[in-house]
Amino acid sequence: MTARTEVMDDLPRPGRWWMLAAFVALTLLLGFLAGLATQPKIPTWYASLQKPWFNPPPFVFAPVWTILYVIIAWAGWRIWEKPASAARTRALWVYAVQLALNLAWSPAFFTAESPLLGMVVVIPLWLSVLANILAFRPLDRAAALSLLPYLAWVSFAALLNGAILALN
Repeated sequence: MTARTEVMDDLPRPGRWWMLAAFVALTLLLGFLAGLATQPKIPTWYASLQKPWFNPPPFVFAPVWTILYVIIAWAGWRIWEKPASAARTRALWVYAVQLALNLAWSPAFFTAESPLLGMVVVIPLWLSVLANILAFRPLDRAAALSLLPYLAWVSFAALLNGAILALN
């Protein structure tokens, strides 16, 4: 088998691109739903809070999250494409849990207007993203490594959430 053949064997069949599209669409939908909880509170409640010096301007969040959601979807799709196994099933469950916690943070912080409740969600979210990376690593190193920016951003979000909690 030549190197070119091995590379071609690693590429998904054309029909599988629909599954990638589904992963991206579902993940972006979750982000959109989180945005519905967030957007009305930005000019009102969130604007009234004391924020730390490192708080980014509001326009930064949507593009960063959109990029991260596409990366998260791509990573999940890569694991979905792996042969069925107990490790793959566990990894996809961890993936689903971190997505659910991701979705839960915006209503906890913004809709409930509660930095404390935001912290209650963001800590398990951070742990679930780390668990997701660890679950993906044995199955697909690229998928696992691609989640590192997500972990970094959730780390920043936790720091920001904690600072807002402390200041208010």
